[in-house]
Amino acid sequence: MENSIPLVRLLDGRSFYYAFLAGAQRIFENQGLLNKMNVFPVADADTGTNLASTMRSIVDSPIPTNNVKMAAAALADAALVGARGNSGIIFAQFLYGFSNEIENEDNMTVEKFSRSVTKAVTYAYEAIANPVEGTMISVIREWAEFINAMKELIDDFVELLIKALQVAKDSLADTTRQLEVLAKANVVDAGAKGFVLFLEGMIDFFKNRQTIRRLAIPMNDMTLDEVQTDSHEIITFRYCCEAMLALDLHPGQTKDTLRDAISGMGDSLVVAGSEKRLRIHIHSDNPIKLFEAISKRASITYQKVDDMVMQQEMSHHRKWPIALLTDSTCDLPQEILEKYQISMVPLTLQVGSSMYLDRTTIASEQFYNLLDTSPVYPTTSQPAYKDFINKYSYLSSHYSSTIGIHLSKQFSGTFSNSQRAAKAVSEQSGKEITVMSSNKVSSSLGLTVLRAAEAIENGKTHTEIVSAINDWNSKNHILVSARTVKYLVKGGRLSNSKGFVGKLLGLRPIISINSEGKVYSFGKAFTEKGSMKLLMNEATRLTEKGQLWGYAISHVRNPETANWYASQMEMLIGKKPLFINDCSPVLGVHGGPGTVVLSIMEK
Repeated sequence: MENSIPLVRLLDGRSFYYAFLAGAQRIFENQGLLNKMNVFPVADADTGTNLASTMRSIVDSPIPTNNVKMAAAALADAALVGARGNSGIIFAQFLYGFSNEIENEDNMTVEKFSRSVTKAVTYAYEAIANPVEGTMISVIREWAEFINAMKELIDDFVELLIKALQVAKDSLADTTRQLEVLAKANVVDAGAKGFVLFLEGMIDFFKNRQTIRRLAIPMNDMTLDEVQTDSHEIITFRYCCEAMLALDLHPGQTKDTLRDAISGMGDSLVVAGSEKRLRIHIHSDNPIKLFEAISKRASITYQKVDDMVMQQEMSHHRKWPIALLTDSTCDLPQEILEKYQISMVPLTLQVGSSMYLDRTTIASEQFYNLLDTSPVYPTTSQPAYKDFINKYSYLSSHYSSTIGIHLSKQFSGTFSNSQRAAKAVSEQSGKEITVMSSNKVSSSLGLTVLRAAEAIENGKTHTEIVSAINDWNSKNHILVSARTVKYLVKGGRLSNSKGFVGKLLGLRPIISINSEGKVYSFGKAFTEKGSMKLLMNEATRLTEKGQLWGYAISHVRNPETANWYASQMEMLIGKKPLFINDCSPVLGVHGGPGTVVLSIMEK
């Protein structure tokens, strides 16, 4: 050991916390590198983003006291909340096991540290349904085994960690030889590399004792010449599904009963946490069926679903340098999202004690049945700030710049959360990210996003597209007809007094949204045919203003009326709709079954 490096024979909570921040910082710096070398279990290039999300929760947690047990428990809890992906959840479970095995005391010796990390390895292995050697779990185990072997020979943490780091590096190098998919791509396991980087950051803290600057260093979008980015590994299950679960209100349910219930629904299953609060990860082809099974056994407090096929296409077959992000209220069909590689962040639906991701973890038919049967009317909420952080972090590691386009900021906090997250990620990554409000919603938002996608395809620059969006918004018109005012009242878009009169009169409201994103009524009818006629009269007036760029239609369980509008518009202007699609259930909460949205954009 060099004389300049201080000896550390006792580890207190505050030092432990700051060492973790240093380890997290190293992950942030190398997020792009980890994404690029990610080929196992799926080459979806998001390991860096997932580990960064896990570490970000640690960084955002409050500074604990000097008690090492309290510090470890607080960090473990934060990691479990923010954990994403296989590697993130395995790391969180290892940390949970470590904190669970520490005695309640202020300081920890090397011997007690060794005992806790050794037992924590068992926690991590038990969380994984089918542990695979040659991955992160192998490196953690071999690192912990070396520490256990040295506990009576070395009493200084710094010396021990430096020597154990070399063991971890050797184990990391072995991952390439242990797994064929890694050897084929000529890389080490990305999760294991992340763990080694984390250890390096911790050691730097103990060596230098410098104050940790939270997220001060930009994320490094490093490249690896030896990484074969045209990997064609087969994705056996399309969706990466994760959730935070509480078992308190479900008597008889345990971690094991939950694992048994969902183990046959996919692969890469990891169940981490305690018996009361769990974090799960699984790759599945049917998120709706999966979360339906989970909801019968646990309360879902958070869920996330990533399309790994889309991620693989973006990371290995990116079409353009500019990424495009929107939200689930855009009503764009899946084939358009895939064609233009458009990323989407879902809003949330809350039905009683259960929460669902819009368009993702609940079927439309199932949701609309709940509108009239649920004792508590469903509510909606915007995506969380951290959801946008994770999405923009991922896109920034693969694209030169990103444009986000969302529903009107008058309707939701979605735009605000997206804008705040974009600013934070842009400052960290050095990549340009611009967030725009469409001042519209539904298929009208979809038209703006689709026009931006075509502009990207045609080679327009980031600046040119952003400048054009405000002009497109002013030329974008939305016409909405609803069968009843009942759902507008329940959803809070219409006052009870006005709704009562409307129900008595059997009114069918026709509404629009102005250029500032505010709702206004331009007509009302007493029959559906009368409503359809009024709406088409307004559509005809709009077409007389000049040539149209295009139009689109979305509906809530009303394909007949949607197709009628399409036929009328085709006779009027000689063009078919750019798309006809179901309305987002988030929008269905406010309009109700029968609602139809006709959106028209001028050239």
